Amino acid sequence: MKLVGISEKVFLDRYSLKNKKGSPIEKTPEEMWRRIAKAVASVEAKTVSRKWEKAFYEAMDDFKYVPGGRILAGAGTGYAVTYYNCFVIPSPQDSRHGILESLGQMIEIMARGGGVGINVSSLRPKGARVEKVNGFSSGPCNWAEIFSLATKDIIQQGGTRRGALMLMLWDWHPDIEEFITVKQDLTRINGANLSVCVSDRFMEAVKKDADWPLVFPDKNDPQYDALWRGDIDDWKARGKKVIVYKVVKAQKIWELIAQAAWRSAEPGVVFLERYNKLYNNYYWNKIICVNPCGEEGLPGWGVCNLGSINLSAFVKSDDIEKAGTFDFVALKKVVAIAVRFQDNVVDMDPYVFPGIRKTQLEGERRIGLGTMGLGDALIKMHIRYGSRQSLKIIDKIYALICNGAYQESVRIAKEKGSFKKFDSQKFGKSLFVKQLPKSIQNAIKKNGIRNSVLLMQAPTGSTSLMANTTSGIEPVYEFEFIRRDRLGEHVIRHHIYEEWYKSHEKQMKTGQIKRPNWFVSANDLSPVDHVMVQAVIQKHVDASISKTVNAPRTHTVEDVKKLYTMAYDHGLKGIAYMREGSREGVLTRPSDAKAMEGKKEEPVHQHQPVKPRPMVVHGSTYKIETPVGRAYITINTNGDDEPLEVFINVGKAGTDIFALAEGLGRTISLCLRFASHLPPHERVQKVIEELSGIGGGRSLGFGKDRIRSLPDAVAKVLTMHFEHLAKSHQAKSNGNGKSHAATLMSQTEQQPLVTAPEIDEVEAVSLAKPKHFDICPSCGEAMLAREEGCAKCYGCGYSEC
Repeated sequence: MKLVGISEKVFLDRYSLKNKKGSPIEKTPEEMWRRIAKAVASVEAKTVSRKWEKAFYEAMDDFKYVPGGRILAGAGTGYAVTYYNCFVIPSPQDSRHGILESLGQMIEIMARGGGVGINVSSLRPKGARVEKVNGFSSGPCNWAEIFSLATKDIIQQGGTRRGALMLMLWDWHPDIEEFITVKQDLTRINGANLSVCVSDRFMEAVKKDADWPLVFPDKNDPQYDALWRGDIDDWKARGKKVIVYKVVKAQKIWELIAQAAWRSAEPGVVFLERYNKLYNNYYWNKIICVNPCGEEGLPGWGVCNLGSINLSAFVKSDDIEKAGTFDFVALKKVVAIAVRFQDNVVDMDPYVFPGIRKTQLEGERRIGLGTMGLGDALIKMHIRYGSRQSLKIIDKIYALICNGAYQESVRIAKEKGSFKKFDSQKFGKSLFVKQLPKSIQNAIKKNGIRNSVLLMQAPTGSTSLMANTTSGIEPVYEFEFIRRDRLGEHVIRHHIYEEWYKSHEKQMKTGQIKRPNWFVSANDLSPVDHVMVQAVIQKHVDASISKTVNAPRTHTVEDVKKLYTMAYDHGLKGIAYMREGSREGVLTRPSDAKAMEGKKEEPVHQHQPVKPRPMVVHGSTYKIETPVGRAYITINTNGDDEPLEVFINVGKAGTDIFALAEGLGRTISLCLRFASHLPPHERVQKVIEELSGIGGGRSLGFGKDRIRSLPDAVAKVLTMHFEHLAKSHQAKSNGNGKSHAATLMSQTEQQPLVTAPEIDEVEAVSLAKPKHFDICPSCGEAMLAREEGCAKCYGCGYSEC
């Protein structure tokens, strides 16, 4: 099988076997599949290992089944590496020693390439007494910053990416309000994802507008150190005392969650009480946290054992003009093989920590079978993602996967035995198991089951790029890109769309026809579309789903509350949300305004280093397309048209480009307000001279109107703004009565043209609006898409998960 472009790059860089110099030994996927199939089949009895080696190879052939990245990179290499992607470690003991012990466990796992989830609800609230040192606690949010710092600035997995961390806090914790809002300060806990653990009781209180007590165990209890691990229900069940720190309206907490998500896309929400009610191992263990991407709710020392079925490979379609048909028979066969494959992985892992061995190998035998390619499969069948028709076929597909997986796990149990903690009566009472067809329930009762948890939907960022299909359960992200090389620029289209476009290019260019509605991208969908697809799939998944619900700029806080409530009412176990342009347009600093309130105006000293900001300023906001996305640049002046400050907004809150733009604006503002022998307008001219012409990886426009980078765009906007204000200065004409900058601004309302210098390495740039992308930390291109609760680069294949 010949891979090309980004698929080949991802395969060679990430998953092919390398020699000691790092050069690929495996040049084709077939070589990789043979290596993996042989390694995973070696767990079987010698009499049947060759049979299963062949079956595993055939399942992986043509990327019908794609094991998790750790398995692809590690199986059959001879190295004692873990095959599990993510882990949850026990909540820290509420002591300095306990916190540092958890920190050490996290670092050890991340150093081996694993992501980690930690529930910090076990830590006493901020200001609580610490008797041993006669002091007061910093609270879980401050301790969380230590975990975040280690993840972001210390751990580099394989030298190519930082660690992945999820931190969670229960809705009853006294510090929940601080936890919800902490990431609105972009300098805090920026190395971790945050989610709130939400209970059914809390949701009932929200709907009834009832009071909600914020509580914590009585730390003076003599058994506190021995028993307390963050489970308030267990503490109460033991008859232990809790202290009520504060009583608030549940609606207030719910409002804070919605506001925080609306502003900064965090925290996410996980309905953890529901998760535990549907947990197959409810009778001997408890889910305490989700992994960093959210597809697996796990107990302490639980793991993610991942693999995905490529649904696109099961659609029979020889002609894009005709709707394809789905091969359910072939899918059921591959589901069975994949379950056995991932069960064998449980026996292969080296198990670095005894706790992981006890929970997984000697306990759950958890596997996580998911999917990729749903978006492509629907396109091949001419079905619009999110439509009623799509919900029906999605329901049928995932019901087959669920039932097929459970049936195969029962068959393996007859051959090899059930997971060690299996209890026929108790397992059969699991709320999820009780939803299965009666025939499967009876088979489990009679024969047992090999794996206690079988299904999830994980991010498939780099593996789906390698397989040339859509990620996880997501639709196509965008349909057209530009690729640049020594020969110039080439439009690269999504492979299925390209097939259709070739037959309709002339009609498309003349406007005779439009793209069919079944070619739907992620940004064409409403938030409700996303939630409804996730809800249908969640019915057939015993773990969870990693997915981000993208919302338009016009979405309100009230819309967020309705969406989150809808997610709960439709049976979701969690939801992550991101609104386009989060926190964009905040043009004043509240601290500055408050500092000025009630104060008498004081004369400015001649040598005052920084000119104070007046209460009222005048300004204009300019919208301009740049190589890193649409920028909103605000220039504020005082009453004498003297420049005071510049605000630059690009991208979404929490992204690297947002932070860089904010930093550039602050620096320019400080420069304008510094005491100087230069008049204000001369200072602006100096800033323009320094920023003009700075080049990046690509540009927009031609000639004098060419925008080379974000700083170059800022320089052009400053030029235009002060050309208009300077009454004594006549704008330079370019032949049409407008300044070059004015012409530039009018051109950016149209579709930008893209140019770039010659480069050796092939690069990809989206023809879609750049506002949907962030800067990739690997290749530096503004091609990082946030989907599936994760992020991946469509330019180089980088993935955070």
